Amino acid sequence: MMVATVVRTVVETPSVTTLLLDRSFVFDPGQFVMVWVPGVDEVPMALSAPDAISVQRVGDATAALCAMRPGDRIGIRGPLGRGFPACSDALAISGGIGAAPLLPLAAAGRVRTFLLGARTAAELPYRGVLGAATDLRVATDDGSAGSCGFVAELLGGVDLASHDAICVCGPEVMMAAVRDRLDAADALDRAWFSLHRYMKCGVGVCGSCAMDPDGLCVCRDGPVLAGPVVARSELGRHARDACGRRVPLGSGG
Repeated sequence: MMVATVVRTVVETPSVTTLLLDRSFVFDPGQFVMVWVPGVDEVPMALSAPDAISVQRVGDATAALCAMRPGDRIGIRGPLGRGFPACSDALAISGGIGAAPLLPLAAAGRVRTFLLGARTAAELPYRGVLGAATDLRVATDDGSAGSCGFVAELLGGVDLASHDAICVCGPEVMMAAVRDRLDAADALDRAWFSLHRYMKCGVGVCGSCAMDPDGLCVCRDGPVLAGPVVARSELGRHARDACGRRVPLGSGG
């Protein structure tokens, strides 16, 4: 584990803050790091840039990260896991903070079309950067920006065959909706999904992030998994809690 110092913070949305660090990492977009918050917990975070993580405030550790100021220190393990495959003309689809692991792809000029969704306009991250780097199309649940509805519905206006890869990240219910639409369009073979599951070790030892039916560990075998693998997995059917027990998922997408 290495120690990194926060050099700057950027408030992306009311619940998402980006921490710029004094260290840069060589990584494949989609890989993650385990972030140790002294005295609180260790949690997985996608790298949103070589020297940055973007944090959504959802619990004690993420609240502590979002409250950090320049000079504060955190521990970093990684980069870990498998990222997105090589592509040069991708379609990216994200919901909320799911845009974080896709942002490096867009910044590198590897995404042509970016579908970005969130509950409201205020919760859409990186709109300026993504709008400058890609053909950005937006959907919000309440219609306060872009199309009114779920981001998966934007797929109806995209020529899927014109992209060399389809890269997806967001809430599981949203990704399940995207998976089903891609399956119906016979496009799953070019799709890649970045999954977020409860992780303890980050290296596939503890099994806390294992998924039925293949027993793949999201931290080791993912977090980016191929469309056909995701199609036969438990994604969208249930999540897991800290003890590995199944947790029902809601609806949306």
